[in-house]
Amino acid sequence: MNRDNQKKEYIQRGTPAFKKANLALFAAAFITFANLYITQPIMPIFTKEYHVTPTMASLSLSLTTLSLAFGLLVFGSLSEAWGRKNIMSVCLIITSVLTVVIAFMPTFELHLILRVIQGFAFAGIPSIAMAYLGEEIEGNSVGAAMGLYISGNTVGGLSGRVIMGTITDLFSWQTGMIFLGVVSLLAAIYFIWALPSSKHFHPQDLHLKKLVGTLISHMRNPVLVLLFLIAFFLMGAFVTIYNYLGFKLAEPPYLLSMTIIGWMFIVYLVGTFSSTWFGMLGDKFGRPLLITLGVLLMLLGVLLTLPVPLFYKIIGIIVLTFGFFGAHSVASGLVSRHATHDIAQASSLYLFAYYMGSSVGGSVGGIFWSRYGWSGVVGFTIGLLAVSIFLALKVKKLSGRNTLYV
Repeated sequence: MNRDNQKKEYIQRGTPAFKKANLALFAAAFITFANLYITQPIMPIFTKEYHVTPTMASLSLSLTTLSLAFGLLVFGSLSEAWGRKNIMSVCLIITSVLTVVIAFMPTFELHLILRVIQGFAFAGIPSIAMAYLGEEIEGNSVGAAMGLYISGNTVGGLSGRVIMGTITDLFSWQTGMIFLGVVSLLAAIYFIWALPSSKHFHPQDLHLKKLVGTLISHMRNPVLVLLFLIAFFLMGAFVTIYNYLGFKLAEPPYLLSMTIIGWMFIVYLVGTFSSTWFGMLGDKFGRPLLITLGVLLMLLGVLLTLPVPLFYKIIGIIVLTFGFFGAHSVASGLVSRHATHDIAQASSLYLFAYYMGSSVGGSVGGIFWSRYGWSGVVGFTIGLLAVSIFLALKVKKLSGRNTLYV
């Protein structure tokens, strides 16, 4: 009887609480990723309005993901002492309000400062949301809840880009930010109202020495280090292509509008299929092999963007996106299999490397764009993917020595 009562304390599929919790976390994921990538499709506009170089314009995303990366290491630990819902609620409100405020910034420098602050606030949601799901959702229902949360990431990232591209064309990028900021604020209020309070969270004292010790132990695991590096190089390549594709398509002979450029991010939807499909193939053929396959598809996609006809570029982006999400889903899943302790912390380190790759690769790619054009971007990206293939083969080699690594 006691076990039945204890089970009922967890949120189960089919209950009103399950629906409210899932919709609340879907809203949180939507807010995070819609606002995170809000500047990516309008970087060419920044170069004109703020009179900055493409590399400088890319900092509106690169600096944001950089502060997000460091924030992940901080908030994951703080939430163990301060609680899950409280931190997520505050971060969502800050994120939404800052998007509106950024629209009124007179200089690009002030814009970047606020984006750095916003990036740090973004970090208070992804890792904590997953911890909340693991603690509060009944075991057999966690998979469905996690799937809906991840779909919120995809829908948010896609919607933010499409909304910004469309509203920028119809009105202005400032109007797009105000609109998305207000929508996000309303969604944040819904999140605070709908998300059930934690029942299974137990506050812990923060011990910096223990935290540093576990971080170092993860870095002594050679397979984990390889996976972190793969995350860095893969995301660096992926973001570089997407950052500067907008610049290329806004130029002759394409002269595409911001609306069309924004809608091109619809190809993100192929990632929702490839991530699941690669996971199933990994169970059959081995996960390290699937990472290599994903990177090779990315390489093919990048090469397909070289020909002038727009058709080839669209096909190339689809193939690139398909391969990236497949490889990323397999690599991130391997982290939990390799980590022998503090799995949440190991996952945070993977995300840290992931967003560091976005920040570094996205900015350095701008130098290649400015000096060598699209062929320079492609060459730089091929270099990153070549390193990724080498690292994936190293993972496969280590996997052959220990079945745990398969």
